[in-house]
Amino acid sequence: MSALPAPRTPDPMSAPALNWGVLGTGWIAERFIGSGRRHTRQRFTAVASRDAARAEEFAVRHGVTRAYGSYEELVADDEVDVVYVATEHTAHLGCARLALEAGKHVLVEKPLGIDAAQAAEIAQLAAERGLFCAEALWTFFLPRFDVVRQVLDSGLLGEVRSVLADLGEYFDPDGGHRILRADLAGGPLLDLGTYPVSLATWVLGAPDSVQASGAAHPAGVNGQVGAVLSTERGQAVVHTTLFSDTPATAVIAGSRGTLHLPGPFSHPGDVVFTPAGGGTPLTYPEPRIGHDGLHFEAAEVARCIKDGLVETPLRPLADSVTTLRIMDEIRHRCGIVFPGE
Repeated sequence: MSALPAPRTPDPMSAPALNWGVLGTGWIAERFIGSGRRHTRQRFTAVASRDAARAEEFAVRHGVTRAYGSYEELVADDEVDVVYVATEHTAHLGCARLALEAGKHVLVEKPLGIDAAQAAEIAQLAAERGLFCAEALWTFFLPRFDVVRQVLDSGLLGEVRSVLADLGEYFDPDGGHRILRADLAGGPLLDLGTYPVSLATWVLGAPDSVQASGAAHPAGVNGQVGAVLSTERGQAVVHTTLFSDTPATAVIAGSRGTLHLPGPFSHPGDVVFTPAGGGTPLTYPEPRIGHDGLHFEAAEVARCIKDGLVETPLRPLADSVTTLRIMDEIRHRCGIVFPGE
């Protein structure tokens, strides 16, 4: 092979235009709308917050047509085709349920729920209603990951037995970020650890054995987790932390070669293949556009809904449930308790 495969990701501008309603007015909602507007034909027609004034200010600032002071009002809007849930983690289940029961397709920001039971409930409700539902784990919708997907499917790496994945980010203990709030299921696992765990299970499958240890954060949440996920095929070593900015890289190693995803591996970026025993590396280069890559998931959702699909093959709901089931086990091993447990 003289080059890594090119991504098969369709032009996001070719995706059919849908009317989106957004629940939540935070950081990720801003970036999702901005990226979607710049790179797709999606229309962001409504936004809702539990604070009507905040919803109105957000709508004016981002050119959203209608602002609502309750989530119930938005899901009742007949002009909304699909709802993007961009609230705090602890509200994902309630908001997804609200949208689905109102007959709306839904894209739920990751994690799908705070545990596997919540994720399974959302998946079951979507199936019962015959509506599209997906977890907005944007990494799996990126062109970068379609290159990885093709490499894995081709057998280029040989027998894959090892995955190493890390994602850490420093958060000021006095900064007031929601990730430091125990009442909002804070800590690194749901926000950051989702990525290494999802990658590991995507490549090696669900583990038969989970070993994990963690460290507490002064804010009263978990601050750091390391875990070994073992399957019949191999092992994954995953790590996440709030205490420091880590390399945030990922490695997928096989008997014939190794894939290296320079950090942050969850963002747009290069894919590097190195043959076993050395040799000339092959690189798929991709612009490091950060969260401006969020539009790829919006385009995929629009295509799926237009084609009558109720899930995306790029991130099936069963995979989302599996990821949370493993993180439930990691939490159990580390003594991490979330609200309501």
